[in-house]
Amino acid sequence: MREESANRNPKVAVVGFPNAGKSTLVNRLVGGGLAVTDSQPGVTRDRRSLPCVWNGLEFDLIDTGGMDSSDTHELSAQVRRQAQQAIAEADLVLAVVDARAGAGPGEVELAGMLRGSDAPILLVGNKVDKPADEHLLGELHGLGLGEPMAVSAAHGMGTGDLLDQVVERLKEEGATLQSPQADEERPPRIAVIGRPNVGKSSLVNALLGADRVIVSEQAGTTRDPIDTELDFANERVVLVDTAGLRRKGKIPENVGYYSQVRSEQAAEESDAAIVVCDASEGITSEDLKVAELAMKTGCATLLLMNKWDITRTDIKDATVKAERKLKMRPPVRACSALTGRGIEKALAAAIELAHRSGERIATSDLNRFVADAVAAHPPPERRGRRLKLLYAAQVERRPPRIAIQVNDRSLINRDWAFYLENQMREAYDLQGVPLVIDYVPRSGTRKGSKRGRRGVGNGAGA
Repeated sequence: MREESANRNPKVAVVGFPNAGKSTLVNRLVGGGLAVTDSQPGVTRDRRSLPCVWNGLEFDLIDTGGMDSSDTHELSAQVRRQAQQAIAEADLVLAVVDARAGAGPGEVELAGMLRGSDAPILLVGNKVDKPADEHLLGELHGLGLGEPMAVSAAHGMGTGDLLDQVVERLKEEGATLQSPQADEERPPRIAVIGRPNVGKSSLVNALLGADRVIVSEQAGTTRDPIDTELDFANERVVLVDTAGLRRKGKIPENVGYYSQVRSEQAAEESDAAIVVCDASEGITSEDLKVAELAMKTGCATLLLMNKWDITRTDIKDATVKAERKLKMRPPVRACSALTGRGIEKALAAAIELAHRSGERIATSDLNRFVADAVAAHPPPERRGRRLKLLYAAQVERRPPRIAIQVNDRSLINRDWAFYLENQMREAYDLQGVPLVIDYVPRSGTRKGSKRGRRGVGNGAGA
């Protein structure tokens, strides 16, 4: 194994000519539809890391864009650079070729480049959908990358044998079996989400100090969520760059739709989200929709006004608007991805939100808080009866979920429930963190989960 990867999962780069089926193969190997696929060539643009486990060995599959040197467009050149960087960092490379199309000039050129790399190569002949098609591999021997393996990413044929070979080669390179990380040990995941072309990828690149993701003036460049680890303030963090989010009614039934789904999943699987807004436009209704989406998935949220170097938008006005429109009262920060101003403070604030979402409030402290809040502002009477809060306890984290036993749930007043929620946010510094409060009848049982039923006083404003 390479020295710099000794404490990380081994990296396996999946490369090839456009439309060779790389993303379909990656989806098959990791066991789910995580990478965007389409019959249109060139769907994958950035490189994306996806975890895979086989025979007790954990490794990361790096899905890359198609490498076509005949395409002189600048975006295509960026795709090639991303794929070349993935090859340079890989412990093993899977060179995927469409066996039905054979070894054309593009494949021959790619093979020549791969022969000059330091990483070992496994040649994969994809789209061999039945045993009778294995004769198609004969032409691939001429690429000089060793014995080709026949697989069908679409149907799964040969993928188990391929994974066996991957694990064997990685072990030869020094990889060792590792136990999966416990939830408490995993680094916080910070999703960077927002409308198309507000500067999400530029922000990620500025934080990483390298052109890790493709940046283009063309809206919608990023299609798959892209995970990147970095060390920040002596802590390991995972940054997730995502596709631009639009209202579902404006999304065509094609690649854009699937990119939208992936972005929503990225928010749901993250601990905190940075919602990037264009400061020159202020906080728009679309920005608020994106923030609401993140909140409803249980993700702590920060609004970040990017392009601060070219605007005079009032940050105080933006904060007031966010507090008025969003029940979760997310913090608002300003930055310039171009100059670097404010970006580290914004990331530090998002990480802090992620940590707060995972904290647990002591039961004794929580019950003292509830008693003080009731004493300061008792619930209003309804039909001559008053709501009594008997016992409170935190039952879940990420996001925090509080169960409060009450004498009669029908006595809950919506305004008073919001009062208690807001007091709890102030007391425990939970601005921007989803807070779910379940009012449980004394004789009943609490039902629901993190993604399930919401209580009356939850951060989504249900």
